[in-house]
Amino acid sequence: MTIETMTSKQRFLAALNGEALDRPCAASITSVVNFELMDIVGSHFPEANTDPEPMAKLAASAHDVMGFDSVMPIFGIAQEATALGCVVDFSDPGNLPTPQYAPWADRAAEIRLPEGFPDSFLEDKYVKCSLDAIRLLKAHFGNEVMILGKVMGPWTLSYHVYNVQEFLMDTLADPERVRRSLDVLSEVPIMFAKAQLAAGADAIVWADHATGDLIRNTMYRDFLLWRHQALVPQVPAPVILHCCGRSLDRIEFFRDAGFDMYHFESANGAEKMVDGAQGKIRLAGNINNPQVLMQQGPAEVRAEVQRAIDAGVDIIAPECAVPLQTPVQNLKTIVEVCRENARTQ
Repeated sequence: MTIETMTSKQRFLAALNGEALDRPCAASITSVVNFELMDIVGSHFPEANTDPEPMAKLAASAHDVMGFDSVMPIFGIAQEATALGCVVDFSDPGNLPTPQYAPWADRAAEIRLPEGFPDSFLEDKYVKCSLDAIRLLKAHFGNEVMILGKVMGPWTLSYHVYNVQEFLMDTLADPERVRRSLDVLSEVPIMFAKAQLAAGADAIVWADHATGDLIRNTMYRDFLLWRHQALVPQVPAPVILHCCGRSLDRIEFFRDAGFDMYHFESANGAEKMVDGAQGKIRLAGNINNPQVLMQQGPAEVRAEVQRAIDAGVDIIAPECAVPLQTPVQNLKTIVEVCRENARTQ
């Protein structure tokens, strides 16, 4: 007998909680937007990063056009950056915006939040755009589709306001300054997450890029693990960690950090990650972006998705924000394969 059909939101929440599903959940955890999708719905960058209506319209197409069980309106990583004093170019129609100036890179700069925080932060144009887009998505989908918000954790925010190279060097050369940065910035994701939940988000993606490509696992343990354990419970909703790159050597810490789910990349074998999670943290991902989704075809995507399903990944999703050149049909194939794997009891 087939399990009763679920709504997209019910399916996502069941997968998040390790419960029985009607079929595997296919989701947009970070971003599935691409140039072809922009043309289909008539919503393009830069407006879709700076204006709530185009942003919500493009985010909604993840479900309305491609069939994913969740939508995510914050496509890039720079939404908080301008409100924290960074310079960000949002005008490029062909790329996601990224911070270009770090106010704390000058070692004489005081490590503190901008004057007027948190009110000044919430009044920032790009922060307000995100919150308004979430409100529009909630009005559009109600409780039928999972609406995800997204925040940058203190480690990633430090990359933005401190400068990546200087910040990473100071983990060894001046660890007290690093700790000061993390202390000050820890308030930001909690405040922004709560604002997104009030606007209508159902869960929060927490991006903290303490990746094995840049730091040892002991750095995560010593600088971030205890912070996450203290911060994540302050978010009154499910929280999904996103950390790029190699991370098998720190899954033992991630599973004890308080997150409900970890969104992981294809640099980590799905079977090994499932084993490492030990059922203590649910998993989302890990469909390869640069080779499979962007450069190959539906047959290769189909095989990659089936492999992740068979490995026991809880929510099937691209490993990170997809390249903007990714074909819509490849993304639709993720959903198609999940639908073909309808489960029976």
